[in-house]
Amino acid sequence: MRFFPYDQPYENQREAMDRIYNALSRGQDVLFEGACGTGKTLSSLVPALEVAREEDKTVVITTDVHQQMRQFVAEARAITREEDIRAIVFKGKGSMCHIDVGYEECQALRDNTRALVDAERDREQLERRQRELLAESQSEGGDGSAADARSAVMDELESIEERLDDLEEQNVCEYYRNNLTGNTDDFFAWLFDDVRRPEEIYEYAEGQHLCGYELLKEGIEGVDLVVCNYHHLLDSTIREQFFRWLGRDPEDVIAVFDEAHNVEDAAREHATRTCSERTFESALDELEETDDPRAEDARNVLSAFHRALVETYEESFGFGDSAAQRGADNASGRGPRARERIGENWEDVPIANEDRKDDLTLEFLQRYSGRGIGDDLEAAMKLGQDLDEEYEEAYREGETATRTECQTLQAAGFVSAWMNEGSAEGLYPVVSVTRDAGTDEIYGRAEIYSCLPRQVTGRLFEEVHATVLMSATLQPFEVTENVLGLEEAVTMAYGLQFPEENRRTYAVETPPLFSSDRDDPAVQEAVADAIHDAVRMTPGNTLAFFPNYSEAGRYADRLERRLGGEGTVYTDEPGVAVEDLRQEFVADDDAVLCTSLWGTLAEGVSFDGDDARTVLVVGVPYPHLDDRAEAVQEAYDAAFEGTDTGWRYAVEIPTVRKTRQALGRVIRSPEDVGVRALLDRRYSRRAKSDLKRYSVNGTFPHEEREELIDIDPEKLKFSMLNFFGDHDAYDGEPPAP
Repeated sequence: MRFFPYDQPYENQREAMDRIYNALSRGQDVLFEGACGTGKTLSSLVPALEVAREEDKTVVITTDVHQQMRQFVAEARAITREEDIRAIVFKGKGSMCHIDVGYEECQALRDNTRALVDAERDREQLERRQRELLAESQSEGGDGSAADARSAVMDELESIEERLDDLEEQNVCEYYRNNLTGNTDDFFAWLFDDVRRPEEIYEYAEGQHLCGYELLKEGIEGVDLVVCNYHHLLDSTIREQFFRWLGRDPEDVIAVFDEAHNVEDAAREHATRTCSERTFESALDELEETDDPRAEDARNVLSAFHRALVETYEESFGFGDSAAQRGADNASGRGPRARERIGENWEDVPIANEDRKDDLTLEFLQRYSGRGIGDDLEAAMKLGQDLDEEYEEAYREGETATRTECQTLQAAGFVSAWMNEGSAEGLYPVVSVTRDAGTDEIYGRAEIYSCLPRQVTGRLFEEVHATVLMSATLQPFEVTENVLGLEEAVTMAYGLQFPEENRRTYAVETPPLFSSDRDDPAVQEAVADAIHDAVRMTPGNTLAFFPNYSEAGRYADRLERRLGGEGTVYTDEPGVAVEDLRQEFVADDDAVLCTSLWGTLAEGVSFDGDDARTVLVVGVPYPHLDDRAEAVQEAYDAAFEGTDTGWRYAVEIPTVRKTRQALGRVIRSPEDVGVRALLDRRYSRRAKSDLKRYSVNGTFPHEEREELIDIDPEKLKFSMLNFFGDHDAYDGEPPAP
C-alpha cells in the first residue's frame, strides 16, 4: 500500500492488487478485466511497483490511447506525492525532434556531433598538455625530454586541427551539441522533480536549446516507471533499443498493457511489411545513376517485380494483358473493379489463391528472366547496403543537406521477404491501390499481412519478467491467451462496481440488422421507431453507435425528420476530426450523436454525467469482411483447430468486445444514471433458440448477460420513462409515451 496514493481502495481493488502482486512475484502473466470504476490502472500499477522495488525490476506501462496516457501521468504524479519513485513518460523521436528530421538523419547528425565534440575536447587536452610541457622545458633545470614530448603533442594537435576542419564542414545538430557541451544538471533536476509530459519536456528543452529526446534516453536508465506507447514494446527492434536505454535485460522488466483488447490488432500492424510502387520507381531511378556492375542484376529483379505489381492491379481494372487471368478473376467473382471509384484510401486487390501461388508472385515469375532471382536479390541487397553507407558518409561530411535513404535496399529487402516468407503460416499476400490526391494518379503497393499476432506478442511475453494485460473487455480469457500466445495466465474479472439500480441494460428485439435486410423499408421503420423512442425518453443526450458511418447517416436523417427540430442530431463522418463535434454534443442538453462503432468515440472517450444519459448500439456491428478478414479467419482455423474458431476469434468476439466498449461510454461514476440499449434481436436470450448460430447473446460474459433485459421494441419507451422517472431525472413534466 505504500504506492497507493489515496485513502482507501475501491471495493475489490485491494483483492485485485493482492492477486496481481502474487502473480507478478511468481513471474506470471495476468489477464485483468475490470469495468469502469474498478480502478484498473492503480490495481495493476501499485503491485507492479512493489514487486519491482523488491526484486530490482523496472515497470513499463503502455497504451495506444492518448487519453489513457494522460491518466497514467496523473496516477504516477499522485504516487510520487506518497513514495519516492523516478518516472518518465517516453515518446517517439518523431514527436520530440526540434529540427524535424527522420531517424536515419538523426543518427548521422548524432554521430557527427559527438565526433566533433570529442575532437574539440581532445584539442583542449592537447593544448593544455603542450602548455605544461613548454613551461617545463623553459624552466630552470629543464631537460630536452619535455621539449621532445611537446613536439610530439604539437604533431597530434596539428592532426586534430585538420580533423576538426573536416568535421566542422559536416552536418551537426546544435541542440545535441549543447547536450554534450553544456551543464544538464538543471534539466535532470527539473525532469525528476515531477512526472513530466512529453509536451512539457519538449517545451523546456526548446527553451534551453537542448535535445530533450536524447536527454530522456540518457536519463531513462535506472528509473522505476516508464510510460510509453505500444510500439516501444511491440516492435522488436525498438524494444531492444528501448531496454538498452533502460539499462535493463528483458527479464528485468514488468510490462503493463492498458486497453489490452487492442494489442491483437496493434501486434498485427507492427508485424506487417509493405512496399509501394513509388519505392520501386525510386530504386530503379537510383540504379540508373550508379555505374556499379551489380546495378544490372538489381535492375533486372526489381524492375520485374515492379512491372508485375503494376500489371496485377491493372488486371483488377480489366486492363491487364492476361485474358486467362481476367477470365479466372471473373469466374471467382473478383474482378474487374471500376478504376474511377478508387479514392485516397488504400483499397485491396485480392491476389491470394487456394491452389497455387498468389497472382503477384505468378506474374513476377513469368516476367523475370535472368541468372536466378536469389542471386539477383543478393546483388541488389549488397549494392543497396554499399549505397546506403555512401549516403551516410555524404551526409556526415556535409556534402548533402539531408540524409538520403537507399530505396534499392528497401525494395530488395521487401522482395526478398516476399519470396522467402510470404507463404509462411499466418502471412497473407496483398496488393492495394490508392489515388494520389495531388496528381490524381493511381499507384499500388505490395504487403505481407500478418494474421497471427502471437508471432509478435508470444516472444515478448516469453522475454519479460511478467505482464499485466488490463481492459474492460478481455473475456473470453482463453481466446485472449490463444491469440496472444500466453501460457497459463492468471485471470480475473470485476464487473461494474456502481449501484445497479442506477442503470438499465436492454436487449431490444428489433429486427436483426443483417446486411441483406438493411435496405428493407419495414426493417428501417422498426429500427427508426425504437431509436426515436429511446431519444425522446432520454432526459438529456443520447449516444448512438451503428455498424458503419453509412448506417449512422441513414438513421440520423430519419431521426432528424421525426424529431422535427425538437433536439439536435449530430452526425459523425469518416475522415473528419471528431473532437469539435464531441464538444458541441456534450455542451448540448437534448441531442443525439450518431456515429460508427468502428470510429474513434467507441472507446477511450468518457461521456460523464449529463454528457450522455443513454447509449444505443444499433445492430451487431460486424466489421467489413473482406479477403484480408477471411485470411485471418483461415489462419485462426489452422492455428486453433475447431468448429468456427476463425469466425469466433477473428470476427464475433472482437465485435462483441467493441460493442461492450461502446456500452461503457456512459455510467462512469457511482452517481451516474443511465440506460444502455442493444437494438437487434440477436442480442436477446430468446434469439439463442430461433436464430441459433446468429445469436451473440452467449458471447457476452455471464455477469453482463444477467443484466441484459429482453424487451419488445414497443415497450422500450415505457420502461425508459419509468426508469428515469423513478430517478427524478426529468426536468419538469416527462415526455408522453
